[in-house]
Order: sequence, then structure tokens, then C-alpha cells
Amino acid sequence: MTRTSFSRQFRATASLELADGLRSRWLLFATIVDVVLVGVFVFAGMHESKVMGFTGMSRVMFSFSHALVVVLPLLALAATGQIIGQARSTGTLEFLFSNPLSRRTYFAAVTSVRLLLLLGPLFLVFGGCALIARLHYGETIDVVFLARTLAVCTAELIAFTGIGMLISSTVRHPARTLIWILLVWAASIALLDLALIGMLLQWRVDPQSVFLLAAINPVQDARLALLAGGDPELATLGPVGFYIANRLGQGALLSIGLIWPILLGVTCWWTGLRSFRRYDLL
Repeated sequence: MTRTSFSRQFRATASLELADGLRSRWLLFATIVDVVLVGVFVFAGMHESKVMGFTGMSRVMFSFSHALVVVLPLLALAATGQIIGQARSTGTLEFLFSNPLSRRTYFAAVTSVRLLLLLGPLFLVFGGCALIARLHYGETIDVVFLARTLAVCTAELIAFTGIGMLISSTVRHPARTLIWILLVWAASIALLDLALIGMLLQWRVDPQSVFLLAAINPVQDARLALLAGGDPELATLGPVGFYIANRLGQGALLSIGLIWPILLGVTCWWTGLRSFRRYDLL
């Protein structure tokens, strides 16, 4: 396939997927979740800042970003985990591939559109918060903080978009797809603290193995990268945070929070593409 042919097919497929995505309920759901979350944090946080005597828009955004670390994986998995299964059941795949369209182009187009639709509300919410902070509260949110948070959230979305596309291309039954989505999300959230602490206490796992398991989880990497931006000493994590901050440092934690999720997402996406190109469409 020539580059011109790929570009033409990609644009045509992306425009169809964009129109379908704008009509879908999951996009409205993702937008509502982002807006409601930031509304709750802004209302509660700024109210408490007046009561306790400190200004808190930056602190509110910091807390909001940590809530997003838990919510974004579920949104990404819900947006991508059932794409191919739904297209197969409605006959869309059979119709599309009766035209001169390659599977690689289709897979890349739908992934790109879903990722952009997930990123759009996120950037709008952060931009709106920065504007509200400036106009209503007279505060200026640090540009470096915003860039860092958006970069970490983007990397996390890339990771779980790739995982979602892998699930979509390998799991054919709709009920099993939903189960896999919930299992992946639950496992990533459980490995934040509870499961790791349980392993450390129950089986006396050495700390190095626990840290390795934590680093494999992109949600944990994103969380540490955000924590290091607001608290370089990671005091909120106690002695473990002090150990991580001194052994790795703020720059290394940010790099891990960006590079590993992107690498994981690209690997899962490529594996899903190979599976999609190998198996029958029906």
C-alpha cells in the first residue's frame, strides 16, 4: 500500500469513526465524568480553602488529577474494548472491508479517533479550570504543573487505549469482553496499594519484587509521577516514599510515568493489530 493510499483510507475511516464517536453515549459519559469530578473538587476544595485560611486552586487541581488516574483507565477501556466486537455484530466490518480498506488502516484510524475523543474533554476541563482560577479566584495555575499532569494523563490513556484495543481484537464474546474490561481495571486499581501490601505481609515478598510489581502497573507509575511533581520527597507515602524519592528522584519518576505506559500501550496495540489481521472478521 502506498503512503497516499494509506492516508486516503485513514482519513475516510477516521471521519466515519469520528461521526460515530460523537453520536455515542460513551463520549457524553466521559465528558460528564470529567466535568462532575472537577466540579466536586473545585466546590469542596475552594470552600475548604476559605474555611482553613489557604488558597487552594492548585491544590484542587492536584487532587483532581489523582482522581483522574483511577477514572481514566476505565473510560479508555470502555471506549475501546468493544469496538471490533460491536462492528462485527452489526455487520460494519463486513461492509467496510468490502471496499479497498486494509485492516491495519482501519485499526489505526479507530484507535486514533477514540484516543483523541478521550483527550478532548480532558484538555478542555483543564483549560477551563485554569481560566476559572484566573478570572474568578485571581490565581494562576503553574504551567509546568498543567503540562506535567496532562502529559501523565495522556500517557495513561495511551496505555489503556492499547490494552482496550487488544481486548477488542482478541475477545469475541460481548459478555467476556465486558468481564475482561472490568478485570483489567480492577487489577490496575488493586495493585495501587491493597494487593501489594497484602503480598508483602502474607507471603513475605521482598521489597524489590513489590516495587517491580508496582512499576509494571501504569496507574501506579502515573500516580507516583504526579505525586513527585507536588511533593518531591513523597512524604505522603511515608518511609517508602522517602526511599523511592532518594533512589530514583523526581525526574526518573516522571520518565517512568511517561515512557512505560506509552511503551505498554503501543505493545498491546501492536499485539492487537497482529491478532486482528490474522483472524477471520466474522
